[in-house]
Amino acid sequence: QVQLVESGGGLVQAGESLRLSCVASGPTFSSYAMGWFRQAPGKERDFVASISYSGDSTYYADSVKGRFTISRDNAKNTVYLQMSSLKPEDTAVYYCNAGVDARFFSEAEFISWGQGTQVTVSS
Repeated sequence: QVQLVESGGGLVQAGESLRLSCVASGPTFSSYAMGWFRQAPGKERDFVASISYSGDSTYYADSVKGRFTISRDNAKNTVYLQMSSLKPEDTAVYYCNAGVDARFFSEAEFISWGQGTQVTVSS
């Protein structure tokens, strides 16, 4: 079983930045595309960003383009989400997950999810 642990969330004011981290277990991390998702209270879980197994290709939801940056460090089995210019509507629990192709993360179904990390943006 692949284990994913998210961290880095917190309470910030609008306009500030946060960097989320997701550490994956297993020696085959570099073989997987990775992505970030978020879920606000009472709403569905939405795609945020994804990155190919090599890190060469990235994809973003329109709502975060230009503000969020996804990256990965395969040597550390870690994927990051750098969030800048945060808005109150970014408030959600953020989750990471692994898949085959980063191009399809926005529409893919994932079997399981971890605990996520809470991001709260105040006005």
